[in-house]
Amino acid sequence: MDRQPLDARATTLMVGLCALWGLQQVVLKATAQDFAPVLQIALRSGIAAVLVIGLMRWRGEPMPWAESWRPGLAAGALFALEYLFVGLGLRWTSAAHMSVLLYTAPIWAALGLHLWVPAERLAPLQWAGVALAFAGIVVVFGVRAEPLTLGAPGMLWGDALGLAAGIAWGATTVVIRTSRLAHLPATPTLLYQLLMAFALLTPAAWLMGQAILRPSAAVWASLAFHAVVVSFASFLVWFWLLRHYLASRLGVLSFLTPLFGMGLGAWLLQEPLQPSFVVGAALVLAGALLVNAHGLLQPWLRRRAAGSRTAGG
Repeated sequence: MDRQPLDARATTLMVGLCALWGLQQVVLKATAQDFAPVLQIALRSGIAAVLVIGLMRWRGEPMPWAESWRPGLAAGALFALEYLFVGLGLRWTSAAHMSVLLYTAPIWAALGLHLWVPAERLAPLQWAGVALAFAGIVVVFGVRAEPLTLGAPGMLWGDALGLAAGIAWGATTVVIRTSRLAHLPATPTLLYQLLMAFALLTPAAWLMGQAILRPSAAVWASLAFHAVVVSFASFLVWFWLLRHYLASRLGVLSFLTPLFGMGLGAWLLQEPLQPSFVVGAALVLAGALLVNAHGLLQPWLRRRAAGSRTAGG
């Protein structure tokens, strides 16, 4: 199937998805006192896994266990690790910080693919993006509510967990891109991730004192939002978009997500946005965008280079 450039429908859907994905950290943070984030992520993953299994059975889509279980378990374990870091990190840092640091994932994925896949070597412009993003990380880590002290972790500790979540997400991408999972439909890969998140994060929540659940309307609404809307429906829409539209265009638009996370955190949670954090976040996102949008920029750069040669005689 030939994938098309973005039209109004695809753009609207992507903006909606980015708003949902940016909102998820805010909702986790808002309900954390009554529903521990790690337990909430575990339960939402289990519910979403059941929904994915139902969808696969309805479609008559088999689960290729024999050919994919090793990379599937590896990708699933990294996915669980990512959300373990997210759930723990939200205890200490803001939803805005978590959203931005989580979206360093394209940088780590690009570095991993550079090492493992010859066709994915980074171009000079992408290395500039990596440097820009790392400069932004340094600036973000300079913004903290309190110093990190033994026994009393502060915002720096939460930021470190957010960065670790981004690294785990990037590593998940590398595993998927360099294994048999790259040739499977999206649903089996998603199912591996959801099942492993449920299997690993449920006991982790109990062992780490993250098994708090005080039932209320807000708690059940949060669980339904995360399980049905985010972990199931939004990913199905995302995979549908990937099948019909150019992935590079979609990837660039996805960088609206941390912007929504920052804005919604400031609006709904009254999280302060320090000027230095905003500067650091802008550097991180600009760097990640350079790495991710390189394929879009290449034709423009070639035309400019050709035009310069022509003008020069």
